[in-house]
Amino acid sequence: MGSYCSSQAKFGKAGMPDIPALEAIADRLRIHSIRSTNAAGSGHPTSCSSIAEIMSVLFFHVMRYRISNPKDPASDRFILSKGHAAPILYAAWAEAGLFSVDDLLNLRKVDSDLEGHPTPRLSFVDIATGSLGQGLSCAAGMAYVGKYIDKLNYRVYCIVGDGESAEGSIWEALAFSSHYKLDNLVVIFDVNRLGQSEPTPLQHRVDTYKARLEAFGFNAYIVDGHSISELCKRFEEAKSVTGFPTAIIAKTLKGKKFPDIEDKENWHGKPLGTKGTEIIKLLQDELMKKGMDRKPAIVEPEKEISAVTLGDIKLAEEPNYVYSEKIATRLAYGTALAKLGRSNHRIIALDGDTKNSTYSIKFREAFPYRYVECFIAEQNLVGVAVGAACRNRTVPFVSTFATFFTRAMDQLRMAAISQANIKCCGSHCGVSIGEDGPSQMGLEDIALFRTIPGCKVFYPSDAVSTERAVELAANTEGICYIRTSRPETAVIYENTDVFEVGKGKVVKKSDKDQVLIVAAGVTLHEALKASDTLATEDIFIRILDPFTIKPIDRELILLNARECGMKIITVEDHYPEGGIGDAVSAAVCMEKEITLKRLAVTDIPRSGPGEVLLDMFGISARCIIQAVKEFIQ
Repeated sequence: MGSYCSSQAKFGKAGMPDIPALEAIADRLRIHSIRSTNAAGSGHPTSCSSIAEIMSVLFFHVMRYRISNPKDPASDRFILSKGHAAPILYAAWAEAGLFSVDDLLNLRKVDSDLEGHPTPRLSFVDIATGSLGQGLSCAAGMAYVGKYIDKLNYRVYCIVGDGESAEGSIWEALAFSSHYKLDNLVVIFDVNRLGQSEPTPLQHRVDTYKARLEAFGFNAYIVDGHSISELCKRFEEAKSVTGFPTAIIAKTLKGKKFPDIEDKENWHGKPLGTKGTEIIKLLQDELMKKGMDRKPAIVEPEKEISAVTLGDIKLAEEPNYVYSEKIATRLAYGTALAKLGRSNHRIIALDGDTKNSTYSIKFREAFPYRYVECFIAEQNLVGVAVGAACRNRTVPFVSTFATFFTRAMDQLRMAAISQANIKCCGSHCGVSIGEDGPSQMGLEDIALFRTIPGCKVFYPSDAVSTERAVELAANTEGICYIRTSRPETAVIYENTDVFEVGKGKVVKKSDKDQVLIVAAGVTLHEALKASDTLATEDIFIRILDPFTIKPIDRELILLNARECGMKIITVEDHYPEGGIGDAVSAAVCMEKEITLKRLAVTDIPRSGPGEVLLDMFGISARCIIQAVKEFIQ
């Protein structure tokens, strides 16, 4: 983007609100939003217009930030949860001087970072928004870090659309924010009455919003969202509130100041075309009459905040296990997490009230002030983690049962677009958990995380490899997923063994191997049992632990497959779609001579002892033996 070179940039002094100047800025933001969406031929100018005064007051009176460094860790944070109003966000930064207002005309062009909804490709955007209902969770994560981890006075502002307030994730975030008394958080509800296809359920019943927000523990104000003076007053009052987050319920009109469009249906997501040209002229004429070409001064943060060190994070102690002792990988996860916490004070842990099962409780016992209990609200759990990771302030480890991450698929999808640096651990995977039954069994989780761009998927098979997976995840930029199991399984690696992302290990081999078995977690141990039985019949198999399912070690698999007669069997405690079998299939699909057989859970399972279920659903040692014999006949 080009440099800012507008003759309009006459900044006044900081202090009392310059109401006429702020009103003028609001109208300029409207003009920019109309122009940019007209140039793009698409966009949401009416949704922008309803928050024009809010944006003007926030960016030119309330928030403290540095134009020279939009993501300065000392600056206030701003989240536009209603991401379809992106044009006015871009306009605000252009008016502030970050780049030329002429660049706004590049909205939605394929070679422009001014995309239809905000993403962190832009230097001033922390998280991607646009899938509605998610911004407030991320804002809450930022506010939590500000209050409890950084312990600094930056504030977090989040604009939520009234339409998206129907999303349950908004109310999860509100409950979280109130529980943790995030008085550094201000959420602004843009109550403009109109949704995409029809009016919102509450329309302009702002008293109902207020009652609900107060019931959720918020300090709540109702304001005329187009009154600069009311907005300035309430934002200022919010700064002195302690012990409660603040909600500003702004009664607004969609398409405000757009004649024949204001507060009318069927204008959502439409550029204004020739009507927009006429409206721009009206707004410009009004500005000319007022002679407003000044702007209030942007207030910078009072002090600098140093960057934190997030690289080269090590386990405080090396793994210390006895070969062949039985340890559940979920327990090893908790042990490793506590070790990381001792080596780096920016490691934090979040859980959804499953800490005594995932063993993140070990981290809480060691570092109670860096543990965040998010309760049974997995969408908010992931969103808070995304916010907590912003501006490289923490490395969040998020844990719950593997199957419950499916509830937060959209949050994880948006986390990838947000370039989030979060680490997820799903315990209780597969039928091996036993009697709890299918509702608790993670059988889709590998597929879910494999579909996320850039995500690394770890599936450790013993305590040593689990600790190393946790350590590697902490040092791997982006989203990582670690899959842990409930049953206790034998330690098969030496404490000094080295593990790498994308590198598997052959755990058993001979010169007589006829089939390559690729398995992980409990099924790797079933394969080892099968190997011992088959060896008594002079049948030998090679066993490969992939360690990471994404990326998978293609070279190692192909090398060993060639040495085993080009025969591969994959065995996984997961549904066939998207799991280990699919990952191996993708890795070897161009090799003409390879034959691949896949053992997986092919039906909805039931309650029962884990060992019984492994056999019932075709992934036990007995089933592996049968598959090998059929394969080599």
